Amino acid sequence: MYIPTYQDMLDAHVRIQPHIKRTPVLTSDFLNELTGAQLFFKCENFQTPGAFKVRGASNAVFGLDDEQAKVGVATHSSGNHASCLSYAAMRRGIPCNVVMPRTAPQAKKDTVARYGGKITECEPSTTSREETFARIQAETGGNFVHPYNDPRVIAGQGTCAREFMEQTDGLEMMVAPIGGGGMISGTCLTLSTQAPEVQIIASEPEQADDAYRSFKAGYIIADDAPQTIADGLLVPLKELTWHFVSNHVTDILTVSEDEIIDAMKLTWKHLRIVMEPSCAPPLATILKKKDRFAGKRVGIIITGGNVDLDKLPWIK
Repeated sequence: MYIPTYQDMLDAHVRIQPHIKRTPVLTSDFLNELTGAQLFFKCENFQTPGAFKVRGASNAVFGLDDEQAKVGVATHSSGNHASCLSYAAMRRGIPCNVVMPRTAPQAKKDTVARYGGKITECEPSTTSREETFARIQAETGGNFVHPYNDPRVIAGQGTCAREFMEQTDGLEMMVAPIGGGGMISGTCLTLSTQAPEVQIIASEPEQADDAYRSFKAGYIIADDAPQTIADGLLVPLKELTWHFVSNHVTDILTVSEDEIIDAMKLTWKHLRIVMEPSCAPPLATILKKKDRFAGKRVGIIITGGNVDLDKLPWIK
């Protein structure tokens, strides 16, 4: 298992510069007053495919040599990695095959199709996803770009934290959602070298809390088919992301479905931006554990904004 290095992250940042946006950092006096902390929001929902995963996907796609690129790429994803890999593949002019749960938001399926990705649907479980993908990869021969358990992807995701630290006058804590752990791992990769004093907090839905339970137990615990409105956080940790989580994450905190919805609504209202449910756990965590964050300079990574507007979680 190759563990990506800080230099890999730096190389990734150079490689992906033409294909990503340097997303802005927003603040809100209202949210600062509400939480008692100074909050800084890194808006990865502003990336062209709508999510931070374009960083890791672009690093993987544009890191292929010409011979490797001929057969294209393939992956399985609940949505954002599929969209971002399709986008990167389109920019390089190579095929992209993706396996997605049939229950994935239509908005994410539409984005994949818009960027030329070919979708094969599977049942909404890790087992079905991996079995279906094995068949598709055997048929297409595409280079597998794992959504998060891939050193190229983690190195790419780490570029977000690098930019974030450059855009603020120092942070004391960084909070990001955790599913499979790609963004958290990239954050750990960067900050453990660039700013080791920053505490890294992961936030997770109570109804998909396998990372939290893994963190407490000291080994990976994987749920096959958890159910939460945070559809991007359904997947379990893998060996590579577990390395970063177990060695560098300060804590993993969980929030309820209602707390996720409330945080999502607050962000829409007071930052005036669209973010998806999977991005809301960090703010929900800060609201739930105000004493833990009060008086601190806290960075929050808003990981994506691909929302099915016909199925907003607060509309019954």
